[in-house]
Amino acid sequence: MILCDSGHMSPATARPELPINPDVLVWARKRMGLSEVEAAEKVPVKVERLIAWELKEASPTINQARKLAKVYRRPFLEFFSTEIPAIEEVVLAPDYRLHRDKPTPKDEAARAEIQGWAETQRLNALDLLDMLGDKPSALPQGLATTVDEPTESAAGRARESIGFTIQEQVDLPVNDKRLIPDRLRERMSGAGILVLKRSDIKQLGMRGMCLFSEPLPIIVYGNEAPGAQAFTLAHELGHVALKSSGVSGPAATGEGVDQVEDWCNRFASDFLVPRRVLADIWPKPDRRLAEVPDDQLNDVARRFGVSPHAMLVRLVSLDYVAAAYYWEIKRPQFLQNEAEYKAPPMRSAYYGSRYKSSLGNFYTGLVLEAWGTGAISGHNAAEFLGIKNIRHLSDIRERFPR
Repeated sequence: MILCDSGHMSPATARPELPINPDVLVWARKRMGLSEVEAAEKVPVKVERLIAWELKEASPTINQARKLAKVYRRPFLEFFSTEIPAIEEVVLAPDYRLHRDKPTPKDEAARAEIQGWAETQRLNALDLLDMLGDKPSALPQGLATTVDEPTESAAGRARESIGFTIQEQVDLPVNDKRLIPDRLRERMSGAGILVLKRSDIKQLGMRGMCLFSEPLPIIVYGNEAPGAQAFTLAHELGHVALKSSGVSGPAATGEGVDQVEDWCNRFASDFLVPRRVLADIWPKPDRRLAEVPDDQLNDVARRFGVSPHAMLVRLVSLDYVAAAYYWEIKRPQFLQNEAEYKAPPMRSAYYGSRYKSSLGNFYTGLVLEAWGTGAISGHNAAEFLGIKNIRHLSDIRERFPR
């Protein structure tokens, strides 16, 4: 180390300051809804140091700047821009979740990030289709409806539109009922819907999201139990049928529920548990039941491959069971169980499988086809899939279903 006469590090060996724009640092932090304290904890550094970076009184190291870029979910090189990036802000979809506290800036930023990510995947898919000389599939004509149509007829027509019969659903062996969400996703993708998966939406109290556009509307769902996933997918299909964007929470019915959300909940119930099929398994009682034993509820839910929560909502809507039993007794229990649910640990067959699971076979297939035909490079393909190591891209291609 070379010291000057004062005993300090000489200018020749001092760490050079990065030419980071402090205004961009402040903008990126606020865009994520983070306070100075929250951002400093994530880096991690003392809050006084982070504030000094934002005031241009000090400079982060390269590693610290890269950590900031990861925390703020921004490209590292963006920090060196002379101006705040001109980014079109996400217009958040209507929020239909019940009993929400006032959203914090951090929650709103997280929801905007998820929605922005989903909208980007849609634009990517449209670009890929154009590169391949293809056009996105138009939604089936029989799917469109309005809230004035009874959900029973709308749900039956939706089944026909996407090619998913009730016989296929109920005839699955009990151990294979967990595959219902995958089959629904496959049929909905084939009907011109981009179905994406994000496990982190649960942290925001979200079950699903529909972002309607034509062509290629978007559905985002989370990593709930399979029966709950099936209901969420059917619910969001109802939003597509109504051409209505929205963010959905736990299933609910009755007073206080938004008209569109209530319609989509009833649509999902009619879709997954048709009244006539339920009546064949469990004839409607002469009078509304004050309660229903858990073992009986669980048994009939398993027959249809739905959650006990979704099944009880259905039974209430058909006047099998009193609404008070659901709202006052079972709903709090369901919500607690669902909040505590953790997907069983499963070791992925290969690293890239998590990307394929999130983006789905339709989107992944477009990327692989564009790569295989030379329309895009391997580097571009990895970027489309969000993969940093191109070796994992080859793993996806080798294991992708033919």
